[in-house]
Parts: sequence; C-alpha cells; structure tokens
Amino acid sequence: MALQDVCKWQAPDTQALSLHLSQAGGWAVPRGCDPQTFLQTHGPRLAHGTTTLAFRFRHGVIAAADTRSSCSNYVACPASRKIIPVHQHLLGTTSGTSADCVTWYRVLQRELRLRALRESQLPSVASAAKLLSAMMSRYRGLDLCVATALCGWDRSGPALFYVYSDGTRLQGDIFSVGSGSPYAYGVLDRGYHYDMTTQEAYALARHAVAHATHRDAYSGGSVDLFHVRESGWEYVSCNDAWVLYSEMQKILELEKQEEKEVSQAHPEAATTSSPRAGESGELCALVPGDFGLPIETETL
Repeated sequence: MALQDVCKWQAPDTQALSLHLSQAGGWAVPRGCDPQTFLQTHGPRLAHGTTTLAFRFRHGVIAAADTRSSCSNYVACPASRKIIPVHQHLLGTTSGTSADCVTWYRVLQRELRLRALRESQLPSVASAAKLLSAMMSRYRGLDLCVATALCGWDRSGPALFYVYSDGTRLQGDIFSVGSGSPYAYGVLDRGYHYDMTTQEAYALARHAVAHATHRDAYSGGSVDLFHVRESGWEYVSCNDAWVLYSEMQKILELEKQEEKEVSQAHPEAATTSSPRAGESGELCALVPGDFGLPIETETL
C-alpha cells in the first residue's frame, strides 16, 4: 500500500462500463428474450475452416497444418499453431473451434500426466485416443467441435488415431481434417507409400497442405511441419504456403516440358505406347472417378 501511495497508483474500476462494449441488456434482441438463448438459436453461423493432415510411415508419423485461423470472411490470426504437443512422444492436430481444441488438449495433458505418475510409464497412443474420445462423448449434442489426429510413438511403434468430439475414434495410416482436406487427400493418395524416405515424406506433406491452401479460401498462411520419431517429436519447419505452391507449379511445368521433349525426340515410341480406343478389340468397363483404369475386360 505504501508503494501505491508513493506512486499515486489507483486500481482500475472493474465495475465501470467498458468503452468498447454495450451496456448489460443493451444488445439488439427482442423484448422478453434471454440474449444468450436468442443468439444460440438465431445468431449468425460463422463459417470456419482449416487444413490439417497426418500420415504414418516407416520412419515415424508426419503432422502438418496451415496457420490461418478464420471466422467467416475475417482472418482472425494468420500465424496460429494448430499442432499441439501433448508430451514428448505425442502431439495432435486441431480442427474445429479453437477454444474447444485448446481446452480439451489441456485436459488430455493433465489426465495423461496423472496416469503416467500412477503407472510409472506413459500411456500408449491408443489409450490416449480412447481417453479423449470417452471424455468428449459425454458432451455430444452441445455444440462441441473438436476434430483431431493424435500422432505418436509408443511401444508398438508409430501410431495414428483420429478422434472426433462425438466420440468417434479411428485408427489408420492417413488422415486429413478440415475444409481443405479433400484437396490434401488428392495429393496424399497420389504420392503416399509406407516405405518412403524422410525427405519424401516432408515434401509430400508440404505440397499437400500448400495445394489445399491454394484451393480452400479458409486455409492459408504458412505450413507447419512436425515429425514424431522414436526419440520424440521434432518441429521440422515453417514455410510460406504460397512459396511452396509456386515451387510446386514450377516443378510440374519442368516435368511437362521434359515429357514433351521426350515425345518429340521419340515420336514412334509415343504412338505405340498409347493405342487408340477400339484398336485392341477389347471393351473396358470403367467406373466414374477411377481415372480410366480398366476394371473388367470383355473380348468382342
């Protein structure tokens, strides 16, 4: 108190009205309606999106995400962190409501720490995914929005689980979550294989997120890249998404130019390698969206 008197400091009045907020009850809602209930029922539905992905391969688990946090047409934060470490051998991607994701990851960190103290060892990735899905499933139907991919390394090796706020829990090798996930899946399905090298995995994850940020309006900013190894997780890099996409386009243009030069240098090989339809005397039954791959062949 003596120091406050010498400095002539006065505590701010927390009960006074804020210069930036309306008075209590001053919101424009119909008379007789509770503001909170009215806004939950008739309030604006603000669209939000993201692009996160994770895949498992021989040398661990790769997790990548963009850094744009959006709220309808407003970019709330261009450099947010959407990959949250849980402990030394476990991290997770976050998609959904940012506040919900951060809150539940704090709860998960606390519960896993308590279990590690009781059992004298870290729980497995499957146990962490089961615990998270069980805790969130009790809040089903209460507008909780958390979609995450848990990436870790335990006694069984690299592991990857997808957990949703309604209690859904899936195990797999590739997961992409968010509004940009369809575009990211297109790149991942084309280039993924389990025996890829570490540098190939890094390039695949960067290109998948960069391609999604180019097509999805709610994704953008930079591309965060993490690698979970047997020794623990590692923060690999953070690259500008537009620069990655530009480099990817240059590589594709060079490949097309090389193919064109090869076809011009060897025109006979190009014509014999791709016969016209009907010349082989076979009819191929095609499935829509299968990129023209023959499923059943019937001889005429």
